[in-house]
Amino acid sequence: MTIKEAIKERHMVRKYKEKAIPWDVVELLHSRIAENNKNHNLNLTLVTNNSDGIGGLAKLLLTKTVNNYIILAGEATPDLDEKLGYCGADLILYAQTLGLNTWWVGGMFSGKGAQKHLNSKDIRINGVIAIGYGQTQGVQHQSKTAAEISEYNGTAPQWFIDGVDALLHAPTALNKQAYKVVGDGDKVSLTYNGGHFAGIDLGIGKYHFEVGAGKENFEWNQ
Repeated sequence: MTIKEAIKERHMVRKYKEKAIPWDVVELLHSRIAENNKNHNLNLTLVTNNSDGIGGLAKLLLTKTVNNYIILAGEATPDLDEKLGYCGADLILYAQTLGLNTWWVGGMFSGKGAQKHLNSKDIRINGVIAIGYGQTQGVQHQSKTAAEISEYNGTAPQWFIDGVDALLHAPTALNKQAYKVVGDGDKVSLTYNGGHFAGIDLGIGKYHFEVGAGKENFEWNQ
């Protein structure tokens, strides 16, 4: 399975099997995380056989059997949340290609529990990703239409259409999908309007659009 294929296969999963992730798969995840950390100056961390970074409410109501998670963390810079969203999207889709399932835990994570696994207390944490083998593969949530979130100046090329389609599969807080993507020639702008996790959702959206459209076909408007 490719990352592009994983976009449509991956759904939020909140219930997990009591099954350990094999060491070779763990090593692949560590390698992918290290690559993201190096490229984006982050402190993403995989925690296995432990659930202390997942908040009590999440465990009580949703994920009693999840025992692995990825900490979304980095130095507190203005673009931190967007970078966490972008790299987190890469990791959940990569995990899907490995046969794993994920749930992006936003407000229900335990910062105190996750902090134990980081080398510095000065690192900011803004979420964790539960990861493991799901009891189900999840279900597709209701989605907005391409016309509701996008516009193109003229006739939209196929790469733009494909990018918007991938964007519509991006997970967002409370499934708001508050995106607006505008294309003009090979220039694209993407904004997100809504909530505490807007920066993260923007980063997730940019990653999905890039995978769908192909980074070689366009440039982001700054």
